Amino acid sequence: MKKLFYFDTSIWLDFFENRNEPNFPKGELVNNLLNKIINENDKILYSDLNLIELKILGYSIYELKDMFKVLKAILIFVESTNSQIGKAKDISAKRSIPKGDALHAIISRDNHAILITFDNHFKKLVDIIKPHKPQEVI
Repeated sequence: MKKLFYFDTSIWLDFFENRNEPNFPKGELVNNLLNKIINENDKILYSDLNLIELKILGYSIYELKDMFKVLKAILIFVESTNSQIGKAKDISAKRSIPKGDALHAIISRDNHAILITFDNHFKKLVDIIKPHKPQEVI
């Protein structure tokens, strides 16, 4: 059965910027996961929230189109709904986590995708979706 993944925005940054730290090769781990996804013909969801967050960090729409173009064959775009945004706001307020992280979790859950993240905020959302680090699914 083909798998569907959802990357939080930090994972996309780790890949696009090849972000590695001493003793923690995040970019390399994400790259290895992407290779596995490609080899197994799996798919990755990306959302309007990913694009919004990347634009806030300074990427232009043209840069984003170029960056995502290389992965076009395995990508599926999803747009967050007003209902999902409302739920994320509520969860964010109740659990003291960023609204974006709550929305990433909800988008992933609602689309039956495996959430990929290094972010510890998602530990507060395990009742919504179980987060996975790239190395856990490679």
